[in-house]
Amino acid sequence: MAEDARPTTTPKTPVANNHQDPTMAEAKASPIKRIMLPFTILSFLLSFPILFCVVWLLYIREGNCEHLLPLAKLHVGIVFGLIVLFVISNGVLVFLRSRFLMLGLILVMVPLLVILTIGLALIGAYTIDGRLIPGSPVWFSMMVNNDSNWNAIESCIYNTRTCQDLAFQWSYDFSTNKLSPIELGCCIPPSICDMKYVNATCWEKKPIVYEVSNGEYDIDCDLWQNDATKLCYDCYACRKGFISTLRQKWYRLGVFLVVVTILLIASHMLLFITTMWERHA
Repeated sequence: MAEDARPTTTPKTPVANNHQDPTMAEAKASPIKRIMLPFTILSFLLSFPILFCVVWLLYIREGNCEHLLPLAKLHVGIVFGLIVLFVISNGVLVFLRSRFLMLGLILVMVPLLVILTIGLALIGAYTIDGRLIPGSPVWFSMMVNNDSNWNAIESCIYNTRTCQDLAFQWSYDFSTNKLSPIELGCCIPPSICDMKYVNATCWEKKPIVYEVSNGEYDIDCDLWQNDATKLCYDCYACRKGFISTLRQKWYRLGVFLVVVTILLIASHMLLFITTMWERHA
């Protein structure tokens, strides 16, 4: 009797699944994406103050007689650099970060470091070579204390009618607390001279000679003239007032550049780290 032919089955060996479960991969990636989102938004938002700064620079570039100083190239350079920084920063966020991560980081870091260096120079971080850097505090002092430059600046201040307009605003009880540095230095005698106020362009000198440690304001007391075309335009206090006005503007610009670039550097570096983490997680 023939034996029943039974089909023989060979046991199947389990095939190793080398593919990661999509749900698990998505679960791992979701915390990283939640971390990346705030940095992406921050980098995008930080680029808009850059545009506002460009508009501000273009609007006030001729203010306070500073056009008499060789600052045009610095203005153009900063404006151009900020525009390039805005384009590259947002271009890296949109186009390069997903494909060319390292290239995008290098492209955005170069203008950031250049703008950061300029910002540090404007706030006076480089005291040794500051006289060679346009816009630095030492450079302003060197340029304004040059007699040839000051003659042109003095005429410009007079032509802007700063002191003439101030004379119409004054009453007998005027307050020097509201005066700008230029008005305080060029339109009235220094307080150390202790002159008696008569009117906006006339102050009585006292017979007593006042001396101070540096002797600088003694000279200003003699330089003051009760003449609307002279006043204290030749005083050292007037030069200091002009320097102080320019320093305030450029110092604020330097602080802005330093703060924005440091925040953008930190933001882009954190984006780079989180993107690398996402790729190799």
